[in-house]
Amino acid sequence: MIDRYSITASAEKVAERFSVDVPAFYHEHYNASPTQLLPVITVAAPEGLSSFYWGTAPEWAKNKTVSERLINQRAENFNEKPTLRKALRANRCIVPADGFYGWKKVGKKTSIPYRFVLESEEIFAFPGLWEEFEDTEGNEIQTFSIVTVAADSAVHPIQERMPLILTPANEKIWMNPDAREEDLLKIIANPEIPALNFYSVSPRISERNIDVPSLITPTPPADQFGNLTLFD
Repeated sequence: MIDRYSITASAEKVAERFSVDVPAFYHEHYNASPTQLLPVITVAAPEGLSSFYWGTAPEWAKNKTVSERLINQRAENFNEKPTLRKALRANRCIVPADGFYGWKKVGKKTSIPYRFVLESEEIFAFPGLWEEFEDTEGNEIQTFSIVTVAADSAVHPIQERMPLILTPANEKIWMNPDAREEDLLKIIANPEIPALNFYSVSPRISERNIDVPSLITPTPPADQFGNLTLFD
């Protein structure tokens, strides 16, 4: 499961990279976490940045089904679930990012957090799906999930899954409102993962209420309790 990522670029850089208007609500996220309002760009409104909840919505969504609580969509499921293919055709978005986090298990109760970034250190995008529904008070709420794939050779030593990272060419296809379903499924089934670097970060990344620049600073490997470890 992928449940943390970062988008630390300035509004100006995001606007330039994705050719979108960036509203005043935008701010950097060093510890983007489920249930938070986070920036996305939808196929339906590609001219601007939107703000949707990642996955499980807050308290008012307790009655949502299990599938609607998902923060990730496994690439392998798209061929098996017609509902996913329907969403693929109608409710695509991209999620701006410049890094994501993974945890390496080094014991039954010990894991070390790592941050993955492009070798180029550029901003990139995850492919996502979004949905809209009403809360108990009749307010329209938008949420999104991120497509994940089996980890590549860089990520696999840390964990088994990773978010799909779109190449610029595949990003254009994903955001094309007239894209053919077979072309979209090809992007998911045959991911072209760009070269990645990674490094260990502070175990404070596990705390959702902490969102500060120091979280992306390289840190000696430590477990979730802050204890330094020899495993790296």
